[in-house]
Parts: sequence; structure tokens; C-alpha cells
Amino acid sequence: MLGLLQRVKRASVDVDGQCVGKIEQGILLFLGIEKADTPEIANKLIDKLLAYRIFSDEHNKMNCNVQQINGGVLVVSQFTLAADTQKGLRPGFSSAMPPVQAQQLYNYMVDQLQLRHPQVATGIFAADMQVSLVNDGPVTFILRAE
Repeated sequence: MLGLLQRVKRASVDVDGQCVGKIEQGILLFLGIEKADTPEIANKLIDKLLAYRIFSDEHNKMNCNVQQINGGVLVVSQFTLAADTQKGLRPGFSSAMPPVQAQQLYNYMVDQLQLRHPQVATGIFAADMQVSLVNDGPVTFILRAE
């Protein structure tokens, strides 16, 4: 399981012209789910995501996590993160979890995240989404939980 996480001033996701999720300051998490992922791995990624210190403290050092700043988390499923890009000019998706199982694990992750953090928004799994964001910094990291 891996996530592309971006520190944002604001972010939103639209489906069919309708806003389905939005946050102000916080984290936009693009989530890729791979075949070997489990609920235990999802829990590890949640732990890391909520504790990851990417927000500035009073000395302008990255010492605060999303919970300490009372920020939002916007979770957007993105199976393309699980792509194999090592060979050729077309990505392969053989390592991505099949959609039915991936949606179950995505829902599990969102449910667990909502239990632990008060401000969680999402896109719609497998939908054609348009994501808007203002990246703060820019600050972008790849988190992997195994």
C-alpha cells in the first residue's frame, strides 16, 4: 500500500461536476492498493499518515502532524500508483489489487481513518474524478506501508 501525500492549503474532488469531498489545510492522500495489501498494512499507513510531521511549528520547522494543526485529510483512490513502470512505454497494472477487493480495503482504510481523525473527506472509488489542490510548499512525499 502506498500513498502520495501532499501538504495542501486546500483540496477538493469533483465527480460529474459535483464536489464530493473537500478540505482546507491538511493532507491530500492519493492511495494506491496492491495485491498483497491487508487491513494490517492499512493500519500501519494510517499510523504513519497521522503522525507524519510535515507542518511547520512556530520556528518554521516541519515538526507538526496533521492532528496537531487540526487539519483535514482528503483520501482519493488512485490505482495508477501501483503501476509497474520499469519496462517499456506503457504502465502495467499486474501488481494492483483487483477492484472489488481494493474497494473493500479502501473502505476499511477510510472507516478506520474516520475513527481516528475528525476531518476526513474522500473521492468516490473508481470514479472519474477531477482533483483540485493548492500544494503548500510544494511539499509532496511517497509513503509506503508494508
